[in-house]
Amino acid sequence: MRRIVFLAVLLCAAVSCADRSEAPAPMAVIFDTDMGNDIDDALALDMLYKYADEGRIDLLAIPVNKEGLAAPEFLDVMGTWYGYPDVPVGIIRDGADCGADSTSYTRKVLDMKDGNGRPLFARSHAGYGDYPESVDLYRKVLSEAEDGSVTVVSVGFSTNLARLLESEADEFSPLSGRELAARKVKMLYTMAGNIADTTHHEYNVVIDIPSAQKVFAEWPTPVITSPFELGAQIKYPASSIENDFSWAGPHPAVEAYKSYMQMPYDRETWDLTAVLAAVEGGPEYFTVSPQGTITVTDSGATVFGEGDGDRAYLSVTPEQAENIKARIVSLITSEPAGYRR
Repeated sequence: MRRIVFLAVLLCAAVSCADRSEAPAPMAVIFDTDMGNDIDDALALDMLYKYADEGRIDLLAIPVNKEGLAAPEFLDVMGTWYGYPDVPVGIIRDGADCGADSTSYTRKVLDMKDGNGRPLFARSHAGYGDYPESVDLYRKVLSEAEDGSVTVVSVGFSTNLARLLESEADEFSPLSGRELAARKVKMLYTMAGNIADTTHHEYNVVIDIPSAQKVFAEWPTPVITSPFELGAQIKYPASSIENDFSWAGPHPAVEAYKSYMQMPYDRETWDLTAVLAAVEGGPEYFTVSPQGTITVTDSGATVFGEGDGDRAYLSVTPEQAENIKARIVSLITSEPAGYRR
C-alpha cells in the first residue's frame, strides 16, 4: 500500500491530478544547476523553457550550485534568447571547487562576437556578482509559493539544498529551511549517484559529499534520483545538433554543445532525464524502484536500501530508453515561442 501511495505522489508530481477536462495548473519548478560543467545542463534548461512555452511549468528560479560568474551570465543569455529574462538566478559563494570558468563552454559562448565585434548573444542584466545567494533565493521563492506546490530539480551538487536545510528564520520566512522545504516542496528530483555500481563514485556526489549525505538522509519530502547509469544509456545525437536547427540563427545551447567537445560527439543525457522525469514521468519513459533509502558513504558511493523510506531511483528498459531519446530530441529541436532572432 505504501508503494502505491508513493507512486501516486510521483505521478501527481508530473501530471495534474485535477479533472482532465480542465487545463492543469503549471507545475512550479526550481532548477538547481552547475551550469557549465557538462553540456547536459544547457540542454536540460532548453527543455524547461519549452515546457514553460507549453504552459506545463512555471520556472520559479534557477539557483546555481557552482562558483563563478560565467554560469549566471550564461543563464542570462539563455533566458534572454528563449524569452524568459526575468526568471531569477542565484549564485553561490564559498561553494565546492569544480574548476575554472575559463575552461567552460559558458565562457566560450559568452565570448563569441558577431561580424561587427559585438557580443553574439544579447543579455538582459548586468552585475552578476550582485545576484542573490542561492539559498536566499530558495527561501524567498519558497516562502511565496503555495504549500506543497514546488518541484525541485537538482542536477548538480547538493550544496544549495544542504544549506537550505541548515538555514534559519529570516526576513523571508519565520520557518527554518527544513520546515520551509517540508511545507512548500512536493518532490525533489536529482541527477546524482550510481545505484548500479557502488564502486563508481558519481561526480555530482563526490564534489560535495557532506552535502549529498545530508540531503539524501534529511530532505523532508520524497526524493527521486535519475542515476548515472540511466543517462549513460541514452545519448543526445550530434547529428541533431548538426542538422535540426535550420530554423535558428545563432543558438546559445547549440553553440554551447559545439564548444563543449570536439564535434561530432553524442553526449549522455544525465540531467535531461531528471527534467523529463520531473515534468512528464510516466511508465512509457521510466521504471521506478521500490521506495527505501539512499545512503551516501564517506567515499561518495550511493547505496540504495529497499524498505522504510521515501527515496527511489529510476531505471529504463531498452524500449523506454528509445522513447526518452525520441521525446528529448523532439522537444529540444522545436522552436521556442519567444526567442530573439
